[in-house]
Amino acid sequence: MAYTGEVTTGGPRDVRETSELTITKVSVGTIDNNAYLLRCRATGEQLLIDAAAEPSTLLELAGEAGLASIVTTHRHWDHWIALAEVASATGARTYAGRDDVEGIDARIDVPVDDGDTIRVGAVSLTARHLAGHSPGSIALLYRDPAGIPHLFTGDSLFPGGVGNTEKDPARFASLIDDVEKKIFAELPDETWVYPGHGKDTTLGAERPSLPEWRARGW
Repeated sequence: MAYTGEVTTGGPRDVRETSELTITKVSVGTIDNNAYLLRCRATGEQLLIDAAAEPSTLLELAGEAGLASIVTTHRHWDHWIALAEVASATGARTYAGRDDVEGIDARIDVPVDDGDTIRVGAVSLTARHLAGHSPGSIALLYRDPAGIPHLFTGDSLFPGGVGNTEKDPARFASLIDDVEKKIFAELPDETWVYPGHGKDTTLGAERPSLPEWRARGW
């Protein structure tokens, strides 16, 4: 079956094959957090994006291959509540945006800055710092050499808008500016967006609404 990105907590995972990665999406926890397992097809090495909840589910997802790395997209508790347990069980190296490290109650081995490279096997991912939803929120970009770009945005970009900035004008301006300059201005419409909750989208589906988002202020 074709990948749709539609998952629910307790339901089946969804799997997508690219030229270099196998991407598996699963929903965990009480508020339907998305977690993504990236597996390098050449080496079998695996990276998890957001150890959000249900450590047993995430460890079962990783299987015998284990995890080399875990990336936390931002400091909000619902995206790292299983991090300590999953990292301890797998020995995975842990990453998070530099400005969010102090807000995560688990070991972070590598603070991440804008433009940093994080590898999973033979594949390179690029971190983009998108400040606003939290100070150190990051997205991860994978440019498939034989297909479309893939962007894992945490809670910074969703279908229908940017992430919650709690009606703070400065935080909203920071986030919408970063999303426009670092994401929409640099990536094509076919870029697939994998958010921290809910359904996936594409930049092309969201691009026409950018002026509306900026005008409404959220």
